[in-house]
Amino acid sequence: MVALVKKGSRRFVVDGVTYRWRIRRKPTYCQANGWTPLTFAVEDAAVPGTTLVVQTDRPHPENWFGLPTKPVLPVDVGQAIRTALARGWTPRVSGSPFHLEVSSASKTSEDPARASDILGIVAGSA
Repeated sequence: MVALVKKGSRRFVVDGVTYRWRIRRKPTYCQANGWTPLTFAVEDAAVPGTTLVVQTDRPHPENWFGLPTKPVLPVDVGQAIRTALARGWTPRVSGSPFHLEVSSASKTSEDPARASDILGIVAGSA
């Protein structure tokens, strides 16, 4: 188990449970080239266990080619957490990271009512 770095993380409450989430400040080499999308990590703030790793469909904002992107908003994080929980993520139990791939994540901030249909296309633990 690797705990999420506290520096640079943000607290977020979903259904009465406090989580911390963070986006890697500098892109990986593959993210910088636009080959892989932006990811963010989430963990339970009180009892860190299995980390949720969410892969979005947008480029990292610090990509080297100026590819257009949109920010990850709190509504996106909340919907990803709810989707992961529904798909079996157990944030307080130690284990391998739980990976969740989201499609059209930017649409969740435009239409939160459709977020459950948009998020969580592919989910599972790795």
